[in-house]
Amino acid sequence: MLKIASVVWGVTDVERARAFWEPALGYRPRDEDHDETWVVLEPESGEGPQFALDLVASDRPRRHHVDLYADDVRSEVDRLVALGATRDEHWRYPDDPDYVVLRDPDGNPFCVCERPAAFVG
Repeated sequence: MLKIASVVWGVTDVERARAFWEPALGYRPRDEDHDETWVVLEPESGEGPQFALDLVASDRPRRHHVDLYADDVRSEVDRLVALGATRDEHWRYPDDPDYVVLRDPDGNPFCVCERPAAFVG
């Protein structure tokens, strides 16, 4: 059985991405000696997958995204926008969506979704 240990996110500025994703997810650097090319973030609670930020040369957003579950999507979206995320104004939503598409400061898309009742985590 495989288990997700880490999600690797390609970014053009590791420090800018770290400054956004740490408070967005409630994560902290795993190691004190990270550098400008790579940092592994881990949950402050100690539970859950790591989120690694990897320096890439392309300024084009990568083909990846994460879904973040929230009990209050609107509040989380507002909080993330205040941290530097932007709304993806070009996304075509279905009728009555249960998610919002945002972009991190590097332009990478991610979704804030209503937490499903059956989700335990």
